[in-house]
Amino acid sequence: MEEQDTTPEAPSGGDTNTGKRKHDDEPGPQETGGRGKKRRGAGGKKLRPGERYVPPPQKRNPGVSFSQEHFDETCYFFEGGLRKVCPYYFDFKTYCKGRWIGKSLLEVFKSEFRAESIEYYEKATKEGRIRLNESPVDDLSVVLRNNDHMRNTVHRHEPPVIGTPLKILVDDGEVLVVDKPASIPVHPCGRFRHNTVIFILGKEHGVSKLHTVHRLDRLTSGVLLFARTLEMSKKLDQLVRDRQLEKEYVCRVEGEFPEGELICEEPILVVSFKIGLCRVDPKGKECRTVFQRLSFNGKTSVVRCLPLTGRTHQIRVHLQYLGFPILNDPIYGSHAWGPHRGKGGLVGKSDEELLQALVEEHRSQESLHLLDFMDDSSAVKEAEKTNTFPAQTEDFSEKENSSQVPPEEHQSTGSTGAESGQKSPPGSRDHLCSECKLVRPDPTEKELIMYLHALRYKGPDFEYSTQLPNWAEADWEETDLS
Repeated sequence: MEEQDTTPEAPSGGDTNTGKRKHDDEPGPQETGGRGKKRRGAGGKKLRPGERYVPPPQKRNPGVSFSQEHFDETCYFFEGGLRKVCPYYFDFKTYCKGRWIGKSLLEVFKSEFRAESIEYYEKATKEGRIRLNESPVDDLSVVLRNNDHMRNTVHRHEPPVIGTPLKILVDDGEVLVVDKPASIPVHPCGRFRHNTVIFILGKEHGVSKLHTVHRLDRLTSGVLLFARTLEMSKKLDQLVRDRQLEKEYVCRVEGEFPEGELICEEPILVVSFKIGLCRVDPKGKECRTVFQRLSFNGKTSVVRCLPLTGRTHQIRVHLQYLGFPILNDPIYGSHAWGPHRGKGGLVGKSDEELLQALVEEHRSQESLHLLDFMDDSSAVKEAEKTNTFPAQTEDFSEKENSSQVPPEEHQSTGSTGAESGQKSPPGSRDHLCSECKLVRPDPTEKELIMYLHALRYKGPDFEYSTQLPNWAEADWEETDLS
């Protein structure tokens, strides 16, 4: 999210689902006596014949960071100007959710994890890839109970990103500042894990245990700050809270943006927190963005943006409202918003209808931007059902157990330029993996770049900036990106 500031409590680079799980019973010594075993997790009662023991949930350490063990799960290779990840085996883990209690694994897979067929899950069960409380599942008819811990071993494929190197601008022991290329998420999310800023820093620069100061959208490029220490993290966070951290962005928008300074103060409402989709609405939170046109080439304008508040997608939503969406914005420049594309707040659809229209538009184009949608609505779940979403987008928490494809078979090499599709490197195929059976075209530049760039972040005693991207030059003209 290009302007959303956060307040981290633990080092960035920790797994995304490491918050402490609430529970009453802590793991303790087992009490034995007779044939039955008394365990605190079983309420101190003997297990009845045929009764399945469910261990108490384990504590989770929210401060655990990604380490070299995680970075070594697999490796990169470069092809056609893209950074690609060698497919690897990975464990998705989750505790039984409340709505699953009393349902069989088969029912849960049918209703909530439809990216794969039941036939796949049955085969994965036979091969021991699905485990319950660390024991292989013999039959998907097993009924789930509270605190059951599920593990699903998958053959994981990640989408490619732009192969531009991640440039470190500043690293003084207290602050790390990078120039983030477009298309790369900051943190592991969805199908992205190794193709993220956090993992690239760890794998290629040996940097870990970072604290997030702010985030940028996957398609947004530019200045990205991390604190190296907890003390600096708190200091920078206070600057954000006190609005003493000045942020300057530059973008290229459709049409001739008005000359002079233009201020937009329309409130912004979050339509979906999981997806991060927003729109202008009187019930939204106060916002203020200052815009100034820098140039106009006859078709599009370069605009300087100063977000004085930090709402999700603030710049993108305000420019959409003004009728000048960012060039190549796959969400707020979409025709799914209606004939006016959201100008003046005119949508004419319910939030669910809007979300469904966005999904349908990107599905019809077989667009990579579907990866930015989570399973937050019936529209998205229907996309999953029809295999629009690539394999393995299940809602399992990401955890550390992975095994990489043998590194001697997949070295990080430069592009040969011989291939143009996403194929599994030799030796990395898995006979159960549906993704291995597909050949996906590489994403186009249009799918990987949005013309929004974080140009400068400035505080009372520091200033970090990057060079203007080439598309922000006054005489730049758009070419065919398809």
